Amino acid sequence: MYSPLRNSIYFSIIALAVFFLFSCEGNFKEVQKSNFADFVPSGEADSINIKYTDSGRIKSVLVSPKMLDFATVEFPYTEFPNGVKVTMYDDMGKKTFVVSKYAISYKNTSLIDLRGAVKISNESGQLFETEQLYFDQKNEWFYTEKSYKFTDPKGISYGEGVDFSKDFKIINSQVVSGEVDKQ
Repeated sequence: MYSPLRNSIYFSIIALAVFFLFSCEGNFKEVQKSNFADFVPSGEADSINIKYTDSGRIKSVLVSPKMLDFATVEFPYTEFPNGVKVTMYDDMGKKTFVVSKYAISYKNTSLIDLRGAVKISNESGQLFETEQLYFDQKNEWFYTEKSYKFTDPKGISYGEGVDFSKDFKIINSQVVSGEVDKQ
C-alpha cells in the first residue's frame, strides 16, 4: 500500500544521508590539509659570504646569492639553489676553487652534493669539470660516477667515475681516456 507519509520519511532520510556524505567529504579534505605543513626552510639568507676557520686559520670561504636552511627536518640540510663559489685553502695557503650552479649540504653526513656545471680549479692550472660531484668534508675528498673532463698543463683527459683529493695529488679514475705529456 502506498503511504505518502512513509514515502516522505524515506526521501527525507535519503536526503539527510546524502547531505552528511557530502559534508563529511568536505571536512575530511580539510583534515587532510591540516596534517600537511608547508615544507619551508627554517632559515633563509641572501648574498652570503661565510668563512670557515680552524684554529684561527681560514680553511674555506663560501659565497652564494641564496641559502636555505632546513635545520628542523628529520634529515637536516642546507640548500644553495642559485649556486656556490668556494675557495678552499690548504695548510700552505694554496687555493682550490669550486664553482657550481646548485649545491646541497647534508648536516648529518658532512656530504656536499654539487650539481650543474661543476668546476674545480687550482693555482697550478688544473681544471676538473663535471655535471655532479660529491665532496666529503671530513676526508676532504671529491668523487663522482658522472663523466668528467680534467685539464692539466700536461694534457687533457676524459673519463667516467673518479675520486680525488682536494689538491688533485691523488686521483683514482674508473674509466679514462685522453692525451697527457709524460714530462
